[in-house]
Amino acid sequence: MTEAPPGHTPVLITVTGPDKPGVSSVLFAALTKHGVQILDVEQVVIRGQLVLGVLVATPRDPEGLQEAVEQAMATLTMQVAVRIGDEIGEDPFAQAARGSSHAAVILGHPVTARAFAAVAERLAAIGANIDAIRSVADYPVTGIELHLSVKQTGPDADDELRRALADVARSAGVDIAVEPEGLSRRAKRLVVFDVDSTLIQGEVIEMLADHAGVREQVATITDAAMHGELDFTQSLQRRVALLAGLPETVLNEVAEQIELTPGARTTVRTLKRLGFRCGVVSGGFAQVIEPLAEELGLDFYAANRLEVVDGVLTGRVVGDVVDRKGKAEALKKFAAEFGIPLEQCVAVGDGANDIDMLSTAGMGVAFNAKPALKEVADAALNYPYLDAVLFMLGVTRAEVEAADIADGIELRKPPTYPLPPQS
Repeated sequence: MTEAPPGHTPVLITVTGPDKPGVSSVLFAALTKHGVQILDVEQVVIRGQLVLGVLVATPRDPEGLQEAVEQAMATLTMQVAVRIGDEIGEDPFAQAARGSSHAAVILGHPVTARAFAAVAERLAAIGANIDAIRSVADYPVTGIELHLSVKQTGPDADDELRRALADVARSAGVDIAVEPEGLSRRAKRLVVFDVDSTLIQGEVIEMLADHAGVREQVATITDAAMHGELDFTQSLQRRVALLAGLPETVLNEVAEQIELTPGARTTVRTLKRLGFRCGVVSGGFAQVIEPLAEELGLDFYAANRLEVVDGVLTGRVVGDVVDRKGKAEALKKFAAEFGIPLEQCVAVGDGANDIDMLSTAGMGVAFNAKPALKEVADAALNYPYLDAVLFMLGVTRAEVEAADIADGIELRKPPTYPLPPQS
């Protein structure tokens, strides 16, 4: 219902106090006796403290309703505030009818009161209203989700909102992701990850270079390519050429040495539970990625393949190179195979060669990324925990843990992470 029926008076009731059984039943029993209609209801519990709000329309004696509610709540030692008619506001039903236009997720370790105040101030300055707030995570980062109403919508207005919040995020030391509300936000169905320095820690080619004694030379070329200073295909050829003569067995050794990014297993496991298709598209090497894809139960992968002759690396790759353009094409290919529109895809990466892939996906997430990628991404994560991607998609830590418990996965004690320096 978006408006009170003719002849009815709107009444807003807010109950606060310690959460306990029976609060809702006692309140609604009192409301039942007055024949009210429920227009809106919302409840939140924060550290055992209840806040329950109910908007009703009463056909008679709103003051009598107020007295009945106050007496009923007094039996449970709960506090109650009642506003009647014009006291509620000019149009108490407008927001319910309109709904929030955007969702913003703030991530930080920690999220300080100063940071949150800076975000709220910027939102107010651009005419955005905060309709609702909820916690989505308490570790490894704190995540707070805001539902917003903005005056203007559309691609240009969305970009302006993102830029405004990106500015305050940098100054406040938090990450902020913004998406339009509605079915599009909840309809994501495919997630593709870059591998090196995204799904895993470090760069595989540098691990291979260690075995060849050319790590320094390879790292220099890699850094130039990731910053967009060098063509990826050319840089790949130069780096792979330095690996010529390595025995093929080194590939297996490196695959066994790979360390996943913190939260990677949780992220993939949770996404698979939710029905997502998950995979990787990498400028790295298939021989190293294949066992990782099998271990994680990924649905697809694309990577370059090192040429091996007589058990020795030749210093060349075979087949088409998965470069910047190739990554975007691979995303399109896998999305088409699973019948998933690109706007329902999410891409996560860290380097300049991920630009096209993130731009192609409906949502692009820059993960501890280079500046060139952050400029085109829809959201940027600057904390080294991959499960923060889940929070940006609206999945809460509580939901993740509940699913793990249901599957018999023992929860570990939340780790203690060092706090960043405070300004």
